[in-house]
Amino acid sequence: MEKIGTWAFLIGVLIAIIAGLVPSVAEPITVAWVLAILGLVVGLLNIRGGESQEFLTACIAIVIMVIGLQTPLGRTIGTILVNIVAFVAPAALLVALRAVWKLAED
Repeated sequence: MEKIGTWAFLIGVLIAIIAGLVPSVAEPITVAWVLAILGLVVGLLNIRGGESQEFLTACIAIVIMVIGLQTPLGRTIGTILVNIVAFVAPAALLVALRAVWKLAED
């Protein structure tokens, strides 16, 4: 199962980059759905308890970077960054829900 999560992560990053460099490859909504599904797989299989805080902090940093840099970086890099957010956001949601659940149990 660990290999599936690793491959989902690599494929997600590659899709985010390729779809940003060559936007005509696929419809943006299709890319977003594929990235979201891969993000869910990564969140379920790759991120464990000890990694949760670090992962969520990194996700917050990525989202802030995208918001702050999207316009100055231009369309291509901005699209790649938005795709990466579409990829990590579902994983972040799962990890955050797991963390809240764990806190509620204690």
